[in-house]
Amino acid sequence: MKNLFAATYAPMKDDWSINPGMVGPYADFLKRNKLSGVFINGSTGDFVSLTTNERTELLEAWADHKSNGLYLINHVGSNSLKEAEILAASSVGRADAVAAIAPFYFKPSNIQQLIDYCKSIALKAKDLPFYYYHLPVLTGVNFPMLTFAEKAKEQIPNFAGIKFTENNLVEFQKMSLGHPDLDIFFGVDEAFYSSLGLLAGGWVGSTYNHLSPLFYKIKEEFDKGNLQKAAQLQSFVVKFVETLSSYGSFNGSGKSFMKKLGVDCGPSRYPHPTLKDSEIKNAFETFENIGLSEYFSS
Repeated sequence: MKNLFAATYAPMKDDWSINPGMVGPYADFLKRNKLSGVFINGSTGDFVSLTTNERTELLEAWADHKSNGLYLINHVGSNSLKEAEILAASSVGRADAVAAIAPFYFKPSNIQQLIDYCKSIALKAKDLPFYYYHLPVLTGVNFPMLTFAEKAKEQIPNFAGIKFTENNLVEFQKMSLGHPDLDIFFGVDEAFYSSLGLLAGGWVGSTYNHLSPLFYKIKEEFDKGNLQKAAQLQSFVVKFVETLSSYGSFNGSGKSFMKKLGVDCGPSRYPHPTLKDSEIKNAFETFENIGLSEYFSS
């Protein structure tokens, strides 16, 4: 459970239906670019815009390519606990682990309610490791993760860790030091450099699809003690996210940009934009002009 995990997009056909046939080439692309695993059906994958059947269809497609050496984490969280339980149960025999985000309509009012939600899902996953997906900027659910982890370890037998997607380095450091027995994935790509000094060992994010050579280069320079160089390279990540976000949202623009890298993930569902070829070309030229294009996944 180390190194980079790609939060994957949901490949779609032109009519916005799921395109499972694209998963094989997508998996080969990620393996070629040294990704350790995939986090499917998450925020990057627009899980809230997918039906239960569509999420299961993607799980089955990715499960067929586990032989490629990609560790498979299936996100099963839902506002409907029943739906989350169904998705967790369907992950047995297919995924290597499951994860769940907090319900955000309606929200748990205290940590124990969140634990109860997670426990119900984790039980349906049987012996699969369970990860809590902490994303307070979107869910509005923000309890102290140090306390959550202590309670989860006591009450959820297969609790394995947290996908920590919050730009709160102090809290992340507390988690890394306080729970060395857990996998604490850092989930803010724009702060990758900052996480390196805080005992981060695993990362899950959208831009690892596009820029895995850049992130490995940042880590290489950091490990050598070339901190200024590492920080300069990190600024490329911020520029990449800001540029694509300027077209309407990063989710949709990032998905569209995959086409430029040879993995056509198709259109984005509402409300995310699908970029025109001319927009993809303009974005690429921006990146080429600043020297970022040499670090693209290929």
